[in-house]
Amino acid sequence: MAVRGQVLVTGGSGYIAGFCIAQLLREGWRVRTTVRSFDREAELRRTLAKLADAGDRLEVVVADLNGDSGWREAAGACDYVLHVASPLPSKNPKGDDELVRPARDGALRVLAAARDEGVRRVVMTASTAAIAYGRGGRTTPFTEADWSDEGNRADSSAYERSKTIAERAAWDWLKREGGALELVTINPGAVLGPVLGQDFSASIDIVKKLMDGSLPGLPRFGWPLVDVRDIADLHYRAMLAPAARGQRYIGAGAFYWMADIARVLRERVPQVAKRVPKRSLPNWLVRLSAIVDPVVRDRLFELDKLRPVSADKARAELGWKPRSNDDAIVATAESLLAEGVIRA
Repeated sequence: MAVRGQVLVTGGSGYIAGFCIAQLLREGWRVRTTVRSFDREAELRRTLAKLADAGDRLEVVVADLNGDSGWREAAGACDYVLHVASPLPSKNPKGDDELVRPARDGALRVLAAARDEGVRRVVMTASTAAIAYGRGGRTTPFTEADWSDEGNRADSSAYERSKTIAERAAWDWLKREGGALELVTINPGAVLGPVLGQDFSASIDIVKKLMDGSLPGLPRFGWPLVDVRDIADLHYRAMLAPAARGQRYIGAGAFYWMADIARVLRERVPQVAKRVPKRSLPNWLVRLSAIVDPVVRDRLFELDKLRPVSADKARAELGWKPRSNDDAIVATAESLLAEGVIRA
């Protein structure tokens, strides 16, 4: 297969980035990817080998979102950049800056390096966290025209605020200093799908906790869901489509409550059905548990909030055809079993 060009993927050891790299390799591209330390390279290559044959087309370099060093070299001779790297905590940090600074400043470092090295387009991984928060729940789906209100701390966490601030900063920078550089942002929902080892995205914990028996019941939390393979495909489509220039694209399916996810697991993953809770937890009990559980306490603002989103734009303009939520949930569960993260 003839090499089609070179793409930089930031944060190569991350969950979404791994699937983006694999798709690029399968499509015939050379890939350069960043890690914070070369200590991550061997594991990164082992993981990617489960998805694609890299041959001599994968280069791993060191660059950290918190520093300037290495970014121009990483972007050099690249046609495109997929800026996927961003901090995603399993619990809220002590202060917003722990997330905001690397998310915002790291994005601006990547954009400046891409512009200076003559990159054609940057596709940046944003989030529905930058679209559907700070304004309460609603029944009408949020769209790309919506922005989260990062000033409303009663309806957001440091993560939502960091994603909103970083995406706004990227678009503002592009207008002021971007020159000929093009930008597209992808806004995924909660990302599920196959795990490739013991290290995976925090959003996978949604399914993991339902499978391992650690939840006594089902709190009324919910999210729009998407499969990691479909998010990688959306990045790829946005990288190449001329019409995507300057656009935001939501990448998510239907909004599922935890009760919906539990139902799918009981119906389609019988090995763990007995462990998956059936009863709902009343809101007052969830609030009571938050007194002693900091993870629940940090997410209480989401309790009972319906936040549907619409991916009609990605479907219509980019021909995106994601898997169903149910299939994404099953793929997550089956891979957690296959990798030994959960025992049947």
